[in-house]
Amino acid sequence: MTLEISDLKRMASQVRRDILRMVYDCQSGHPGGSLGCTDYLVALYFKIMKHDPSFNMNGVGEDLFFLSNGHISPVFYSTLARAGYFDIAELKTFRKLNSRLQGHPTTHEHLPGIRIASGSLGQGMSVAIGAALAKKMNNDNSLVFTLHGDGELQEGQNWEAAMFAPHNKVDNLICAIDVNGQQIDGPTDKILNLLSLEAKFLAFGWEVMHAEGNDMEKIVAALEEAKSKTGNGKPIMILMKTEMGKGVDFMEGSHKWHGIAPNEQQLADAFTQLEETYGDY
Repeated sequence: MTLEISDLKRMASQVRRDILRMVYDCQSGHPGGSLGCTDYLVALYFKIMKHDPSFNMNGVGEDLFFLSNGHISPVFYSTLARAGYFDIAELKTFRKLNSRLQGHPTTHEHLPGIRIASGSLGQGMSVAIGAALAKKMNNDNSLVFTLHGDGELQEGQNWEAAMFAPHNKVDNLICAIDVNGQQIDGPTDKILNLLSLEAKFLAFGWEVMHAEGNDMEKIVAALEEAKSKTGNGKPIMILMKTEMGKGVDFMEGSHKWHGIAPNEQQLADAFTQLEETYGDY
């Protein structure tokens, strides 16, 4: 399914409603980062990536996506369900006992669309590089995409991976960082300042781009430009500016919504700001 910009925006509104309902129903989860990354995930799965919802774990001949900051699983699950990987009704089971939709994605549950367990922060780039190298070895010309949180970059494993990819010319890899400036304990510049991510990745040899992650036209254009830059000897890094809690005015820009659920009144208030476009589950 490939959607045009107007329909991508409508899908993003629906996914945001799914996120809030999922987290509310179990009174647990991470709505802030999920809402902020909705436009990126919707653009990826409904416009940019070449992928097959019938799901083959090997992903031969398909573009692959790896979610490194796995705590934003609500947006990932909703996007996968809306893209046809599994029944939308299964979103009702989020974080419930024996559900395939746990708080952090897992592989032993065999949920279609999930290729790695994630949420132990800092590991996703390494996995994505391995998958990208495997595609090169197998003469598979499809691409590998991955998403990371900015606070996650405080984990050292990221920087080993960041050195490895340019050195080995992993040029079929498109990474994105959710630069919302927030993490669980507060602003990233107060917890452990990341300073210039652009300067860091440029110094390591990456092709660095900037994008507005909450503007559908701009994130689609940035991803299409990133695809055009692959195959030139460098991995691609998109520094994607987003706002935590995007789409719900009382959640926007606050680290306090990193990992708490709305109450009944807050859910109702949020739903007045987000149009139901493809049908609530």
